[in-house]
Amino acid sequence: MHVLAVAQALKETLDGTTVAAALESGIVAAGAEPVVMLGSDGGDGLLEALRPLLQRHTRHTATGPLGERVAIEVGWLNAETAVVESRMVCGLALVPSSKRDPRRTSTRGVGEVISQVEALGAAEVYVGLGGSATMDGGVGMARAWGWGPLSADGAVLGEGGESLAQLRSFQHGERPRARVTGLADVRNDLVGPRGARVYAAQKGATAEAVEGLARGLERLAQVAAGEGQGDLARQPGSGAAGGLGFGILFFAGGSLVPGAAWVLDRLGFNVALRRSDLVICCEGAFDATSLEGKLTGTVLDAARDAGVPAGLVAPRATGVPESVLVETGGGRWSAGELSHRTALLVERALRTRRDA
Repeated sequence: MHVLAVAQALKETLDGTTVAAALESGIVAAGAEPVVMLGSDGGDGLLEALRPLLQRHTRHTATGPLGERVAIEVGWLNAETAVVESRMVCGLALVPSSKRDPRRTSTRGVGEVISQVEALGAAEVYVGLGGSATMDGGVGMARAWGWGPLSADGAVLGEGGESLAQLRSFQHGERPRARVTGLADVRNDLVGPRGARVYAAQKGATAEAVEGLARGLERLAQVAAGEGQGDLARQPGSGAAGGLGFGILFFAGGSLVPGAAWVLDRLGFNVALRRSDLVICCEGAFDATSLEGKLTGTVLDAARDAGVPAGLVAPRATGVPESVLVETGGGRWSAGELSHRTALLVERALRTRRDA
């Protein structure tokens, strides 16, 4: 049996490289032939997944989610194409648990980094969306380009998503000369019950704060629509990274693409899938949101369309499609446990194949 495994980091547990090694050892232990690739959906591990394709790296400093300075790495696919992980600039991992409050965190640093790579010659910038601590609709990013969100009396609003409910207009700034493309890790739009609000609690928002943030993003969408930009807030992925996807569309004049499919295409996933008897993927916690554009959902969809059996290894898993083999349970896993669980899943697949 030829098994294709798509690895990714298990959040706050194992990095992507460790996960890839564990999947490979588990497949081998089960007596199958592994092909392992490290993927990403635009969130954690984007540069790690693209590392074989990157020609160089540059280092930058920018404003972090709480206004502090952070150091980040940018990857370059070629001399004019840069890849930025927004989570390195405004990610949840940069905010201590006691300070997680998306009413106040900002994406300003993302705009600063885009300007910096543009100054180094970037004509195209890909921005990975995922793992953010923010809910400011990309307004913070736009501040770095001279945009000013204004209240009814013309005062500039404070940083973060909380102030957006008072938004009435914008003092216009510049747009990047480079083409900016967001790699969206989810398909959620900006507003509505399945909008960016879905992820606010994960970023530290209370139930009351979620409602206030949602009202702010709705107000942002209204002001943008009033400027003749169309209904960008309904575009799939506009709700990614707390609305940073929307900010790329509106403030940068950019575009959005599904991040997982974009990465997998560059890694040759579809070719490898056609040569495989089984494809497996992994996630720390699989649930309904995993099917909204994240890496695991994208892999499972591709396997279904190609008619290739699929399996999932995940410490926590709910809402898994019935046709997918699942190995789950036990909370956080070590690398050894992940390898063992992978071997168990592949052995079950082998038995199913023999019995067919």
